[in-house]
Amino acid sequence: MRIFLKKEDGNAFLLMALGMMLALGMLGLVVDAGHLYMTKSHMQKTANAAALSGAQELPNSGEKVNQVVGEILTHHGESDSLLFSNIEGESQLHVGVGRDVPLFFSSLFGVDSVMIGADAKAGLHAMTAGFGTVPLGLNESMALVYGQTYTLKVDAGDSEMGNFGILALEGPGAKSYGESLKHGFDEKLKVGDVVNTQTGNIAGATREGVNYRINNCPYPDGDYQQRDCSRIMLIPVYKPLGGDGKQVKSVEITGFAYFYLAKPMDSKDDSISGIFIKRVGAGESDSDAPLDRGAYTIKLTR
Repeated sequence: MRIFLKKEDGNAFLLMALGMMLALGMLGLVVDAGHLYMTKSHMQKTANAAALSGAQELPNSGEKVNQVVGEILTHHGESDSLLFSNIEGESQLHVGVGRDVPLFFSSLFGVDSVMIGADAKAGLHAMTAGFGTVPLGLNESMALVYGQTYTLKVDAGDSEMGNFGILALEGPGAKSYGESLKHGFDEKLKVGDVVNTQTGNIAGATREGVNYRINNCPYPDGDYQQRDCSRIMLIPVYKPLGGDGKQVKSVEITGFAYFYLAKPMDSKDDSISGIFIKRVGAGESDSDAPLDRGAYTIKLTR
């Protein structure tokens, strides 16, 4: 018996088996942990995307917000993962997603799944820099009622009258003005920029630009929720600088506004008819603009 107990034959196999079991256990834990980490990352990206996209519709309606959130979840393969979608204070959207994630190795010990969730908040911020602005400016002293029809006179020198002022974004001349009105200014304008006003006969270029934008929008009259409608113009809001008492020579940008063109201009029109709307668009917001005129960007707040 003493001889039998002293024999060490087979110990190496026992140690090897124990080592393999330990290694397989560690590998299983790594696989489960990695799977949970990847799922958590995917869920967070989904929540971020849903909050950012859904918040773009906050100026429109809660129904539109929920529709977009649902579309984003479906696109990310998480159509059944929505836990909540809450609009907070009309300017922020909070989205939460979550679902049970199956486990592999841990199921051997009775743990079949783990609940993984993520949430994100995105909010509206008044635009401080805009892209694609038109060469029309709105005096900041003019009160706005969103959705109300405005008839705004466009004429040389009107920048001091509280109506639209003609801005020389690309230098003087009706041609440059007309092209910028049709397609938008191709450089960034930001709060604090000083821009010269423009004089001269621009009535024809205004009519051409307005009608071009209306004719190139494929949506019915009054449908201003579509994001690619050319009838919607981004307009700098300004405060006048100096002047000789008759005409303002330059202005300082203090914010941005969106204006929806209501109807075409005929050969005798010298005014633009439309409504101011709240909208999220292409721009930046380092901090909220000192003047909120309904043009917003979206930022994640959590």
